[in-house]
Amino acid sequence: MTRTVLESKSKTVVIGFDEPFCVIGERINPTGRRKLAAELEAGDFSTVERDALEQVACGAMVLDVNSGAVFTNKMAEDPRYADNNFVEPMLMKELIARVQAIVDVPLCIDSSVPGALENGLEMAEGRPLLNSVTGEEERLELVLPLVKKYNVPVVAISNDDTGISEDPEVRFAVAKKIVERAADFGIPAHDIVVDPLVMPIGAMATAGEQVFTLVRRLRDELGVNTTCGASNISFGLPQRHGINAAFLPMAICAGMTSAIMNPIRLQEMEAIRAANFLMNHDPNGSEWIKFSRVVDAVNGGQGFAEASAAATAGGARSDGRRRRRG
Repeated sequence: MTRTVLESKSKTVVIGFDEPFCVIGERINPTGRRKLAAELEAGDFSTVERDALEQVACGAMVLDVNSGAVFTNKMAEDPRYADNNFVEPMLMKELIARVQAIVDVPLCIDSSVPGALENGLEMAEGRPLLNSVTGEEERLELVLPLVKKYNVPVVAISNDDTGISEDPEVRFAVAKKIVERAADFGIPAHDIVVDPLVMPIGAMATAGEQVFTLVRRLRDELGVNTTCGASNISFGLPQRHGINAAFLPMAICAGMTSAIMNPIRLQEMEAIRAANFLMNHDPNGSEWIKFSRVVDAVNGGQGFAEASAAATAGGARSDGRRRRRG
């Protein structure tokens, strides 16, 4: 049975067909977050630290750490600050250090810059997930040696030199190519987590059907674990969380084993917890019962992160009130 093992300094998370769905928190990412990017440029990591703590409290099992930023205000002192290849390697080291200092979950090191990936691998304690490699020849030659050198699993994204295909057969072929090329480097299939690329349902009516079919094939034919950017399915649509909350259990039923997503969304996390229970990945429903306390507390006016942390610590009752401390 395929098992992708991730580790922090003292915790182990297993992504697998018979394991609970792995939630990878997406929020530590300055791409598209101007305020966060500006804070990082000013050396302010308070939002990063808050996001790390909050995501773990809400149920993230792994945290994605993305260094995708340029520092435009510093360009006057050094034009290299406008270059991701200059900024991301040094930023990644600082992000990893800050996050590891306050939470103890495995990390997913996320960058398009090889220097940032290697710096992240050098800084990370345990066995992180590397995000990512594509089927592009140049990318394969840059990233797969890092995967082998540091003995880590890697996210394999199903696009290549021709771009992202709308044809699911092409995306499957790219995934197969990556798995085969990884084997040439001595990297086993259980250390490849394939992202089959979720298309927006608003732009492609068959997007849901496509990804469910792809996930089944990736599991049955290649024997690999899978992930995705879960919110892509609802891009551009109203009431996105409702769509995401329907998509995630359906993807889990098809065989998807993880997703990069926002764990602070109660509706989506509730859907995942229910799916784990229904798929018999939550023995005796213990995690569902624990999560029900969180839902009750939120309905009683408590914040999701606070309620989640209290329930994990055994400090919330099913009526949403805190236990008294003696």
